[in-house]
Amino acid sequence: MGPTNDRSGASGDGRGPYGASGSDPGRPARDAERDRDGVRAVDEIAERVRGAGPGEMPHRLCVVAVELLPVTGASVSLAANGMPVQLSASDEQAARVGEIQATLGDGPCRHAARLGAPVLAADLTDGRDPDRWPVFAQQATAAGVQAVYSIPLGNGAVCVGTLDLYRDTPGELSTRELRTARLMAGVITVALMALPHAEDGGSGGEEPWLGGLATDHDQVYQAIGMIMAQLGVGEDEALARLRAHAFAHDRTAVEVAHAVVSHRQRFDID
Repeated sequence: MGPTNDRSGASGDGRGPYGASGSDPGRPARDAERDRDGVRAVDEIAERVRGAGPGEMPHRLCVVAVELLPVTGASVSLAANGMPVQLSASDEQAARVGEIQATLGDGPCRHAARLGAPVLAADLTDGRDPDRWPVFAQQATAAGVQAVYSIPLGNGAVCVGTLDLYRDTPGELSTRELRTARLMAGVITVALMALPHAEDGGSGGEEPWLGGLATDHDQVYQAIGMIMAQLGVGEDEALARLRAHAFAHDRTAVEVAHAVVSHRQRFDID
């Protein structure tokens, strides 16, 4: 599945844009160029992550994405029921915008995860994109981000998360840049699957990279359970209340969850 704003070049008669045979005389050259671009990108990624330990890998890959693409920040989030979990980010601004999407439950990241296809918001300041995500667009631009490109991690059948790329000026990715972004997402997916998980106890004495992430994720759902008990509501309503409280008080959903679990915040007391 391609990007949501992709325009097909098909003629509409089932024959393709080059007549009945569907033959494109320029295709071999373009295929060769794509192959060369892919090899170069893989070589550059491998060079930049060489020597990184499992705990460093997610952050290092976010930094590499910024080095290889015309973007100012990158973050990686894993898909989870109701609440995406941010794994790593290239810098504080990228982490902030990733948390905004998680707290609001809306934005290009959420759409890309649902569609399993890239979602490219080239201008959050004007036109169609701020109309699609008005609150997110306002929050993101206030944080200094004016374009977001969300690329799913996984394959056509399963999306395990998203690579989110941020830019401080509006603009579209070129065909070559989008190809590199998708290749980067593929490398990140492979790296995530290969790294030691908490249940594996690490490998060779290495610290499992999901340890701290799992703690945050568990606390969010523990907080949702406590809000359900306090208010007598279902899970979806409890999550909506947590998000609304976080938004109203300019906090992230994870920060509010920590306060609930530590009994510093209750939802049944005005």
